[in-house]
Amino acid sequence: MANRWFVTQRGLVIGIFSAGNATGQLVFLPMFGVLIDHGGWRNSAIVLAVIALALIPFAWFLLRERPVDVGIPPWGGDAIEPAPVHKRNPLSEAFSVLRNASRTRTFWLLAGSFFICGASTNGLIGTHLVPACGDHGIPETRAAGLLAAMGLFDLLGTTASGWLSDRFDPRWLLFWYYGLRGLSLIFLPYAFGIGALGLPAFAVFYGLDWIATVPPTLRLTTAAFGRERAPVVFGWIAASHQLGAGAVALGAGWARTLMGTYDQAFITSGVLCLIASTIVLAIARHPRLEPAFA
Repeated sequence: MANRWFVTQRGLVIGIFSAGNATGQLVFLPMFGVLIDHGGWRNSAIVLAVIALALIPFAWFLLRERPVDVGIPPWGGDAIEPAPVHKRNPLSEAFSVLRNASRTRTFWLLAGSFFICGASTNGLIGTHLVPACGDHGIPETRAAGLLAAMGLFDLLGTTASGWLSDRFDPRWLLFWYYGLRGLSLIFLPYAFGIGALGLPAFAVFYGLDWIATVPPTLRLTTAAFGRERAPVVFGWIAASHQLGAGAVALGAGWARTLMGTYDQAFITSGVLCLIASTIVLAIARHPRLEPAFA
């Protein structure tokens, strides 16, 4: 929708959209922590389900697919862009796009780096930080508050990332995001032993680029695969993100069971982020539109 509705300032808009994830984290995690403490996890699951269901009429009645649906050009555009005339089967289209995209080097570089992104966010910190805090005697509600604080800093960092994506080479933005995230994860095992300042310092440092990778990754995807196909290609790239998250959620839990600590998982994920910071520089400086997507 960002690609369809915005021509200029698209990176900033995507940054704001992505930062909404962090805003939800900031608002809901402390609330769910209290609910779980007082009524168990089932109550928080019910509340979350009700909120999600309440969004259905909002999306159905208020959101519009394209600017042409309300008779206006996209933001920053000069003319009203007509909707595609031909209708495609979504399932066959998705796999057709994957088949063509998977023949390109850019797709695998973006998917590989985003695999590591998932391995170092949802699958690791999102899943295991609270239990890791418990290993060091930190209560669940305080640990949830730490995640909420990270959401606050990610709100700032991801919005800024969108603004920067409109102005600077997205490859170098990703280089710095993955590199700094990797260093923060390598620091995390030591943060637990520093005292009152260790975890807050990690929350600030890590939180600033929790989801900051999304705007530059989508910008590179759009440059290589075109505005119409980029959302589908990015969907597959996001699937690799979730595969990385799932692999590390399992792997970090397995490592904790065997070794009694998360330290090795945090450091390994940090090293993977440093590898991702070099992978993204292998993407062409100005990716040309792939022939299959022209």
